[in-house]
Amino acid sequence: MIRKSKTYYVSSIRGNDKNDGLTQETPFRTLQQLTGRELGPGDRVLLERESVFEDQYLHIRGKGEKENLIEIAAYGEGALPHICANGTGIWYQDYGIRLDSPAHVYRGDVSSAVLLYDAEYIWIHDLEITNKDDIDRQSVTGKTSGEARSEMAERYSAPHKMDRTGVAVVAQNSGTLHEIILQNLMIHDVDGNVYNKHMNNGGIYMTALKPDNEEQTGIARYHGVTVEDCCVWNVSRWGIAVGYSYQHARFAGAQLQEEWFLKYGHENIVLRNNYVKNAGGDGITPMYALRPLVEHNISDSCATEMNDRIYCYPEERMGKVAAAIWPWKCKNALFRFNEAVDTKLNQDGMAYDADSGDGTVYEYNYSRQNEGGCVMFCLEEAIHNTFRKNVSYDDLGGILSPSGNPDAYVSENQFYIRKGVPLLRKNMSDGEITLKNNVISELESE
Repeated sequence: MIRKSKTYYVSSIRGNDKNDGLTQETPFRTLQQLTGRELGPGDRVLLERESVFEDQYLHIRGKGEKENLIEIAAYGEGALPHICANGTGIWYQDYGIRLDSPAHVYRGDVSSAVLLYDAEYIWIHDLEITNKDDIDRQSVTGKTSGEARSEMAERYSAPHKMDRTGVAVVAQNSGTLHEIILQNLMIHDVDGNVYNKHMNNGGIYMTALKPDNEEQTGIARYHGVTVEDCCVWNVSRWGIAVGYSYQHARFAGAQLQEEWFLKYGHENIVLRNNYVKNAGGDGITPMYALRPLVEHNISDSCATEMNDRIYCYPEERMGKVAAAIWPWKCKNALFRFNEAVDTKLNQDGMAYDADSGDGTVYEYNYSRQNEGGCVMFCLEEAIHNTFRKNVSYDDLGGILSPSGNPDAYVSENQFYIRKGVPLLRKNMSDGEITLKNNVISELESE
């Protein structure tokens, strides 16, 4: 018997939850009507443009097919439909194992405006998404402006504040997940936890959690993720990240074998043409991926919360470290035609960071006025990395950081350096670095 696909319509303007939701004339009013529905091949959930879904969320389970995707999108005319979670959509995240550092939080409650849980062959596009902490604003009503600002800042920086996501994606009990496409999403004002860098926390964050029965369901991983044409701004903590894994111990050491990724890591990861602005921490990062492609993205003014004023109650968690566009434990990652500007100073604070991976290549990228410099080659587990044919213009603090690195290779780049800014960043130049055919020019003082 052939399954017949369904299209569900939801409109906060003209909907009614007593409707069947199956036509534009009989839409649901709230997203809650979709809770618990298992979507299948060809099913669609369409939200009417100009709709605003206050204190609502969209949590999706289901599997499409390669030629018959599940689609979550908009219909009608006007502004994008807007999901305003405001701290709703709470679920419990648990990696099932401690992370690569005991300082990293690995379990706890998360509020996600959109959650894809063990979903695959799914395409989400043309939505606006926020997840604000409105309780902060309500709690200071009637107080002086100074008192209000102080209390809001205190609550914003609270050490155990709930993690929040615009879009969270989770692989756990369905083995390898295929073809997850996020496109043309406007994600902003996500008031997450400043400190919890590897929870599903920030604009878009994807993770792989330990399965309940791995022997039966297989290793949780991704094969085919595309994040494209998305705008992410004013989010805490990460901009876009794909995807931290419970299998992290498989990738210890410097030499990373391809077969490890084919079994335990992620494949076919593409992060393209996205704009991230004012992320509290890092901008854009693929993780545990084989040959991820990161191209034509912009990171603008990221790492805005990596300072003592906001990041003030870390307790036992890691310190203030964040960069703009970089890989973590990837093999043969390719970063090209990206732009990173105005990354704020912290223990890192650079535009690009070849970090703990094997064979990372940066080419044809641009950086400008990043307070931590242009690029870092981070420690002894970052090997075979190349930085070539890029342009650095007026980066600050020290342009290159071969920090404890064995074989950084920097060639055919153009470095336009302000007078007084060193080529090698102070206290981060203790690695080996090869400089070949670079053009270094001193900027004229204005």
